[in-house]
Amino acid sequence: MSTSFAPALHAAREAAAAQNYPQGTLYVVATPIGNLADISLRALHVLQLVDAVACEDTRHTQGMLRSYGLERPGSQLLAVHQHNEAEAAAGVIARLQQGQRIAYVSDAGTPGVSDPGARLCAAVQAAGLRCMPLPGASSITSAISVAGCVPPGQTDGGFVFAGFLPTKNAERQTAVQRLSAESRCTVLLEAPHRIHELAKALAVLGERPVTLAREITKQFEQISTHAAQDLPAWLNGDATRAKGEFVVVLHPVAVHQDDGDAERVLRLLLAELPTKTAVKLAADITGGNRNQLYDLALQLKRADQDGDEAA
Repeated sequence: MSTSFAPALHAAREAAAAQNYPQGTLYVVATPIGNLADISLRALHVLQLVDAVACEDTRHTQGMLRSYGLERPGSQLLAVHQHNEAEAAAGVIARLQQGQRIAYVSDAGTPGVSDPGARLCAAVQAAGLRCMPLPGASSITSAISVAGCVPPGQTDGGFVFAGFLPTKNAERQTAVQRLSAESRCTVLLEAPHRIHELAKALAVLGERPVTLAREITKQFEQISTHAAQDLPAWLNGDATRAKGEFVVVLHPVAVHQDDGDAERVLRLLLAELPTKTAVKLAADITGGNRNQLYDLALQLKRADQDGDEAA
């Protein structure tokens, strides 16, 4: 064990050891996406505890473990990547059935999102065994957290994760056309050698704000928001802007609905539900402004009360 990391590993045991870590369990461990300091104490504890580590790239994972003073013999590193995931799952399941604890890590971030891991977890659960998540770094949620994506007229909203778009030009254009009809925040991933092509494809979205986040958590991290139509020129303005792995966030757009339709939906909901619940559902269904719908709901309720009193 590297003595420089001994205090951190001791702290990990102190902080995380009280929890139960059952045998025969696959521990899906999020690892840093660039900054080694972004490892959780629980992840460090589990990486010390498990009998073996399944990983996307054994050499990469061994280097990461070594940096924390957790280097393992090669026999305890199991290669499970996109090309062998289905077959390798059988070996992992056999170890779990013997009562071993196995950790799974991808090269960076949270496994099973845009990296391998989903098929492995599906196979493990189908075998009646348990998968336990250890949350941590994620480029997707990191980018969303600073992009400032608030749906127009609302205070919050969800997002759609679309991952990597097709590499062929015609297929990519078709995918962008579909995205143009998506009003919610949409998150894409892209490699540096294709970011210029993606920017050109997204330019058809015009004034729609797009946040480019590259090298998240690393020394040259850069996060910048521009109108979609301006992305190609911005990237061409400085060669360094196209370097690194990208998370691309398409900001949400206003959904224009007929006011009469929103009122009709709101009236139906108010007849059965409390005001706040009815307003929230009406806004979700119609895309209407929640504050405006709340004011309208109060007006409708007052009008009903006045009508009852007049009768």
